[in-house]
Amino acid sequence: MNSTKRQQTLQAGKHPLYRRRFLKDKLAQHFVGIGGVSVIIAILLIFFYLLYTVIPMFESAEIKLESSYVSPGKGKTLFVGVEELGEMAVRFTDLGEVVFFNTKDGAIVHQDQLVIPAAITAITDHGDRILLGFANGNVLAVRYKFESSYGNDMRKLTPVLEYPLGEAPVVLDEDGSALQKLAFTVTDDAIGIAAVTEDNRLIYSRYTQEQSFLDESISTVLESSSVHQMKKTVQSLSLTPNLQYLYIVAGEDNLLQFNIARSGFDEAPVLRHFKTAISDMRLLLGGSSVLVGLDNGEIQQWMQVRGKDEAGENTRTLTFIRKFSSGSQPVTAIATEHRRKGFAVGDEKGQLTIYYTTSERTLAHIEVAKTKLTHLAWSARAQNLLAVDDEEKIYAYKVRNEYPEVSWDVLWGKVWYEGYDEPDYIWQSSASTNEFEPKLSLVPLTFGTIKAAFYAMLFAVPIALLGAIYTAQFMAPTMRQTVKPSIEIMEALPTVILGFLAGLWLAPLVEEQLAGVFVLLVLLPPGFLLCAWLWRYAPVKFNIEGWEAAILIPVVFLLIWLAMSLGQPIEDLFFDGDLRTYMSNVWGIGYDQRNSLVVGLMMGFAVIPTIFSIAEDALFSVPQHLIRGSLALGATRWQTLMRVVLPAASPAIFSALMMGFGRAVGETMIVLMATGNTPIMDMNIFEGMRTLSANIAVEVPEAEVASTHYRVLFLAALVLFMFTFLVNTVAEIVRQRLRQRYSAL
Repeated sequence: MNSTKRQQTLQAGKHPLYRRRFLKDKLAQHFVGIGGVSVIIAILLIFFYLLYTVIPMFESAEIKLESSYVSPGKGKTLFVGVEELGEMAVRFTDLGEVVFFNTKDGAIVHQDQLVIPAAITAITDHGDRILLGFANGNVLAVRYKFESSYGNDMRKLTPVLEYPLGEAPVVLDEDGSALQKLAFTVTDDAIGIAAVTEDNRLIYSRYTQEQSFLDESISTVLESSSVHQMKKTVQSLSLTPNLQYLYIVAGEDNLLQFNIARSGFDEAPVLRHFKTAISDMRLLLGGSSVLVGLDNGEIQQWMQVRGKDEAGENTRTLTFIRKFSSGSQPVTAIATEHRRKGFAVGDEKGQLTIYYTTSERTLAHIEVAKTKLTHLAWSARAQNLLAVDDEEKIYAYKVRNEYPEVSWDVLWGKVWYEGYDEPDYIWQSSASTNEFEPKLSLVPLTFGTIKAAFYAMLFAVPIALLGAIYTAQFMAPTMRQTVKPSIEIMEALPTVILGFLAGLWLAPLVEEQLAGVFVLLVLLPPGFLLCAWLWRYAPVKFNIEGWEAAILIPVVFLLIWLAMSLGQPIEDLFFDGDLRTYMSNVWGIGYDQRNSLVVGLMMGFAVIPTIFSIAEDALFSVPQHLIRGSLALGATRWQTLMRVVLPAASPAIFSALMMGFGRAVGETMIVLMATGNTPIMDMNIFEGMRTLSANIAVEVPEAEVASTHYRVLFLAALVLFMFTFLVNTVAEIVRQRLRQRYSAL
């Protein structure tokens, strides 16, 4: 009676034990719900933070007019330059005046008058060095500087003029003809000057500077000089920074290239004929590419590309790379950025357009004036731009253009970079020179990620799945209690230790015993089959069912010893004693010590526990009544495994494979330490790779915060995030369908 009342009290919810149990259930339910929602929120926050960091890269440039005013000083503008932060500018005039002025209002800060021997007939620049050409054939080099000092938390700029070739003009043309066009380049050990005279003679002089041991004064010495009579009128000249090539616009539509590496015109020029008249020409940063502005508003980029001549000899050919166009008006001014591959273009109608070569982007377009633009000048940081029209009015612009290097084509398409023979997928985010062109293709990194995961899964999946099948269905329970925890413990090994072993132990071992490794791969399957066949004839008293795997342990060691012993004799017999050299010389297959084979072996070793544990649990959890029913109907154990056990466990097995693949895709330390970390696209198992995760680990500490490099690395993280999310989503869909299909079992 008391028991009946107690049960009725519990059912009514009045007993304290019931209330405590009900409270615990509710708390557990809420905590689990909060935990699940928190995980989802955390993942979404990661996604939105990555997106927040990446989005600014794809914004267009902004250009804003800060001020406009009449050019300070007297005379016609020949050249205009801007200080690094855009606070002060300099203007050279045809009267020999050098005017330093404030860019905000045009107020004159300092003014110098150059001593000129004759009328100025030509001018050119090389960075902050200006070369003036005169009507008497002389030249004068002037360097302008903005020396900065700080006091009372204020930045003070002091204009300074220097004379790299001396204050006295240098005689360039001994005949005294007026110089019409100039080109000027200064290197560490030489100075090159090219000029075209009034009578259409092309002069190239190379100078060296020597320092006196007595008073440490520097004198300029003429090293060589060459003269070439031009047949057509020269419109423009450009000297490459290495003093190897001289580009000339001859006539209206011809681009010539002289090789002047030997300080002369000993080689015939390369001729490129344009269908439209050339209106301007400018070398891009570094001098590897030349920009040609045309009368139809088009700007073409040309550069030197290696190739073969008619005789089959290696040569370099001036090759068209890409073009830019935003209108139909003739190009009147081109200004290249000082530190990047961007440039600004002014046209006949006063329109200003900003481009970037590598990404082929038109970044900004604005109408500056109603008349043509004659001069453009960038500040060193490309945050300020001055434009001068033919009415001597100056326009000062503020430019926000932080990430011009990035576009969809740069990230995922083939790009023709300077110094390469053809368009390609390249990742090279930094270099030691300022003229470097960032190469930010994510394709090699994505390819490397998939390649590493593929070889790891190729090694891990057969071993893990077959091991799980045998352990769950055929292994003796006592042995299973030892084997399964042992394999699961392997998953706790730090991947940095595995990467250390792969790089410093496994990679040299595989390189030394390469032939033995392949012999082992060939010997293992028939060795196992032979052992199984011989086991059939063993006496019944040795037939210990479920412990066969233990018998294979000495067989495995025996086969490893046999394969390593046969490796060198096989190399001597078939591969001239060295398999790696033979592959390289005969098959054209390169070999790196830290390669995909090493990564596949060690990363496969790391992935095996994940796949094995999940798959083994699923196989072992298949209801026994299904297995017994199948056996009772006459099916063998293998038929039962294939027709009953595997289909019933297939959703979990598929999940195990996807978990293993996700682990392989996201692995960092093993790939980082066991490969050459070279971002190449080659499925060769003997070559290395660089993965997205390894690249992030290597380069994030070195990337400047908020730089293009920094944000592209975050984009790589976003790609990895989206890739794993997509794979897991597809895996879940497939798993649910498999579960529905085999739910009747």
